[in-house]
Amino acid sequence: MKKYLIWFFLVLIFLAFILFFVFPEFLGKVYYPSKEGEVGKKSDEQVKQEKYVALVLPPLDTVVYDKKLNELANNPPPVYKIIKDPETGEDVKVYSSPGPGSENLWPVKTVYPNAGAILPFKRIVAYYGNLYSTKMGALGEYPEDEMLAKLEVEAKKWEEADPNTPVVPALHYIAVVARDYPTKDGKYRGRMPDSEIDKVLAIASKINAIVFLDIQVGQSTIQVELPRLDKYFKMPNVHLGIDPEFSMKNGIKPGKAVGTYDASDINFVANYLAEVVKKNNLPPKILVVHRYTQKMVTNYKEIKPLPEVQIVMHMDGWGGMAKKINTYQQFIYKEPVQFAGFKLFYKNDVKENGTILMTPNDLLKLNPQPIYIQYQ
Repeated sequence: MKKYLIWFFLVLIFLAFILFFVFPEFLGKVYYPSKEGEVGKKSDEQVKQEKYVALVLPPLDTVVYDKKLNELANNPPPVYKIIKDPETGEDVKVYSSPGPGSENLWPVKTVYPNAGAILPFKRIVAYYGNLYSTKMGALGEYPEDEMLAKLEVEAKKWEEADPNTPVVPALHYIAVVARDYPTKDGKYRGRMPDSEIDKVLAIASKINAIVFLDIQVGQSTIQVELPRLDKYFKMPNVHLGIDPEFSMKNGIKPGKAVGTYDASDINFVANYLAEVVKKNNLPPKILVVHRYTQKMVTNYKEIKPLPEVQIVMHMDGWGGMAKKINTYQQFIYKEPVQFAGFKLFYKNDVKENGTILMTPNDLLKLNPQPIYIQYQ
């Protein structure tokens, strides 16, 4: 009898061993000891990444993608007149430009994005600013709850104006701020502490918003400043904005002249983000490039959108409606890259008597229609 009991317990131990090491999922989550002998727990960031990686994204529907791009292009219909064919006597259409053989600038023919791309399927409506300042934009000017409520109101306006394009709310946070005085290393820019960026991420999570980290390099370079924020770009909900206005390549202080980025700078950023996307199995990142003058972006034809990075050229100028539309036509419409954005200034756009803030319906008349909207 004792012999049978011994064999019984040996079999139970053997089965438990197999269950534990071969089918650990039946026993719940297993944490293995760390090098220090403590339980090796995973950080919140790792857990979030694992949850996202586990999500299987449907492949890109290129037919729907192309259809949406054509809608956003908002091209005027071809102009034609009907005349009698002298040989057949039948009515025929004779087109004048634009028409067959006349190529529209939009939509832009670029590579298709990877699965999970936000654009052009959804419109992004963002609040811009810095938590340390009440003068740099709505993000920072208003208390948190009031700011989120205002952003929700703007998002609803866009959904009502264009019901076919869902809205994604966003917080566009200036993580590197240009200064008009030299910082310790003489680079005329201030880097926001991680604790402030973490605050913005926490605020965004309350409304399922995405986050843009904006970089104003001052007399530093994007090649130096971008990698410092690498840990944030590994998160699927964090994207990037870069500001040529404050990229001072001539030694002039920020704010004393308008800076510039070349296509080579923008391509560096796009390729950097693409590597982050590939290494971390992420959906495409969005890169917003601010622009309101000719020289702010040089060699635009050399800018290369990638399957991993969607590029938005963002009209960043302020003033009355006529001035803003002209800026948009000159530097966004005439120099197409991939997608278009448009900034609205709550205060600067209405400084002149008789001016009012442009509405979603006003912007939807533009060619192309902006798919990224920013409020400052």
